[in-house]
Amino acid sequence: MMDGKEKGSRNLPVDERMSTLLNNVNAVQAVSRAVEGTIGPKGLDTMLVDEDGNVIITNDGITILDEMEVSHPAASMIINIARSQQQEVGDGTTTATILAAALVVEGAHQVQRGVPVTRVIEGIRGGVAEAINELKQMAYPVEDLKDERLYHIAYIAGRENEDIARLVINGAQVVGLEKIKEPDFHLRDLISAREGAENELFQGVLINRIPISREMPYTLKDAKVLIIQDALAPEEIDDEALGTETGFQQFLALKEAYSQNLMKLKELGVGFIALAKSCDGLAEEYCVDHGIMVLQHVPLQDLQRLGEHTGSRLLKRFSLSKEVEDLKHSLGYAGLIETDEQTRQVKILQGKGKPVATMLVGAATKEVAGERERIAKDAASAVQATLKGGYHSGGGATELYLSRHLEEWKKQVKGMGVFGVEAVSTALQKPFFQMVSNAGFNPIEKIELVKEKQSNVGSSIGLDFDTGECKDMLEIGVVDPALVKIHGIKIAGEVSEAILRIHTVLRRKEGRKWLKKNKRK
Repeated sequence: MMDGKEKGSRNLPVDERMSTLLNNVNAVQAVSRAVEGTIGPKGLDTMLVDEDGNVIITNDGITILDEMEVSHPAASMIINIARSQQQEVGDGTTTATILAAALVVEGAHQVQRGVPVTRVIEGIRGGVAEAINELKQMAYPVEDLKDERLYHIAYIAGRENEDIARLVINGAQVVGLEKIKEPDFHLRDLISAREGAENELFQGVLINRIPISREMPYTLKDAKVLIIQDALAPEEIDDEALGTETGFQQFLALKEAYSQNLMKLKELGVGFIALAKSCDGLAEEYCVDHGIMVLQHVPLQDLQRLGEHTGSRLLKRFSLSKEVEDLKHSLGYAGLIETDEQTRQVKILQGKGKPVATMLVGAATKEVAGERERIAKDAASAVQATLKGGYHSGGGATELYLSRHLEEWKKQVKGMGVFGVEAVSTALQKPFFQMVSNAGFNPIEKIELVKEKQSNVGSSIGLDFDTGECKDMLEIGVVDPALVKIHGIKIAGEVSEAILRIHTVLRRKEGRKWLKKNKRK
C-alpha cells in the first residue's frame, strides 16, 4: 500500500514548514515509479495480483494505476491525471503521470531553494502555456486515412504489434474520416477481444450478451430489429398509490395496455429486441412463443451503434403505445444475427443503416486477450487523436526540444517566475530520461548528446533505443499524436500547481457523524 512515506530521490532537507510538501513529493514519486519501468519501446510489463490470486499482466499505465492500492491524497491526484488523459485522448497516460510527478518534484526543489511557492507556480503556468503554444505550432497535420504516419502511430501506440496496427488502420478506413472527427465518437469503442479467435474486421456490431432464454432462437436471418432504451415491462406505480383503489385500477389498466403492446410485436414482425434494461417474465414468455431473440442490459453505446447499423430508432417503452403503422418506421433490419455461446457474444451483420465497423482482436488466453484489447484501444485512440490534431516526432524528442526551447524562452521572463519555468524545462526531460534508462543506456550522457544534435540538425532528432545512436524520428517513423502531448502537459501543469499549493493536510469529519451532530443542534 502506498502511504507517501518513501524517501524522495532529491534527498531534500526536511524542515518542519516543508513537511507536508515533502510528504506529497514522496507520494507522487512513488506513483511515478510504479509506471516508469513500462515507458518506451524497451519498457517491461507489470504484474498485478489481488488477494484471490487473480493476475493482470500489463504495460498499460492507466490499468496499473487504476488497479494499485493507494491511500495518499496527493498520490490519488496524480492517478486522476492518468484517468483524465485516458478519458480525453485515450493514450499517453504513463507519460502524463511521469511528467506530472516530475513537475511536482522540480517545483518543490525550487521552493526548497527559497523561491516563494506563488512565484514557482507563476513560472510553471507560463512555461506550460509556452510549451503548449509551441506544440500546437509544431504539429504536422494528417488528412488522409492512407497516410503512412497513421500506421506508424498505431504501431508505436500498439506496442509494436503489427497485426493490431493493421487491424486498427483498416478499421479506421472503414469508419471514415468524417465519423472519426465527430466529438462524441470514440474509435476505441469499436474494439473487442476474444480468446481463441483470430483478428477480424467486419461491418456490423458485436454485443457482449446472449439471448435471455435458451428457448429463444440463437440465429436469425432477415430480422426486423427493435431497440428500447428502457425495460420491456409495464409502467411502474409507486407502492403508496398502488394501495389505493384508484391506483390499483390504474395498475390494471397499465398491465392490460402492456399486454396489448406486446401483441404488436408479432404484428410488426419483430425478430430481434435489444434492451437497455430488463425484460419481465410476461414479455420473455411472449418472445419465446413467437421466436423473438431478446438481449437485455445492453450498454447505451452498443445500442446506439446497433441503431446506426440497422437503421433502428431508439425508443422508450411507452412508445409501444403508438399505432402499428407508426412503429414500423422505427424498426431496423439485419440480414444475419448470430450467437456465439462460447464467447457469450451476439454478432449483428448486414444492417440496412450506415456501415459500422467492429475490430475483433484474437488472443490465446483470457489474460492475453485483456492485454491485447488494451493495446488495440490505445492504438485506436492514438490514430483518432492524430487525425484530429496532427503528430510530432516521438521517442521523447519533442519533449527534449521543448526543454531546450524553454531554457531560451525563460530569458525574457522577469522576476522569480523564471525558476518555475526552469522546473518545467527540467521536468520535460524526464520521459526521455526514463526511456533511455529502460533501454539500458546512460540517460545523462544521451540527453546531452541528443540536445547537441538537435541544436545543430533539428528538433526531430532523438535516440534509436536499439543502437543508442541519434536518429531523425520523423525519418524513421517514430511519431506521437500531438493531442496526447498537449493534453498531457496541460493537466500535468494543473495538478502540480494544485499539489504545490497545499501547505497542510487535515482529516475531515466523517459526513454522517457531522450531520447527526448538527441535526441535534
